[in-house]
Amino acid sequence: MTDNDRATCVALAGLLRAAALLALWGFALTCIAALVLALTLRSLSSTAAMGFGAVVILGALERYFAFRLRFDEALFDGLARNTVASLGALDQALSALGLRPADAQPASRPLADRVQGTRQLLQRHAIVVACQSAMFLLALMTQDLS
Repeated sequence: MTDNDRATCVALAGLLRAAALLALWGFALTCIAALVLALTLRSLSSTAAMGFGAVVILGALERYFAFRLRFDEALFDGLARNTVASLGALDQALSALGLRPADAQPASRPLADRVQGTRQLLQRHAIVVACQSAMFLLALMTQDLS
């Protein structure tokens, strides 16, 4: 890997560390919505209950994306610090763990494709958290406070 490739890995790992705050927000919304449903389900309006329920359901998807992003952060950090020697070595390790098909093409995917895939995953995670936030706000706005 070149110095530019390592710099790209450092920058992406830093971006993923910063995005952990977004994951914390999504997790907090999920926990609060689940707690509200557990404690006040009978007194909630049906719209509010469905809104909080949607937040919890979206929370499962958010947790999956957060896990994948955390994993990618560790991989890119390893590439940046040179603890992972090459992309080929990374692919072999992933195959040995069953995280990549063993019959995959022998030539490793270029770094640019991996960076693009991780950025797309980050965007999807942000969309899910935005949807969670909107549903949470909708549920709060439709709740009868009397």
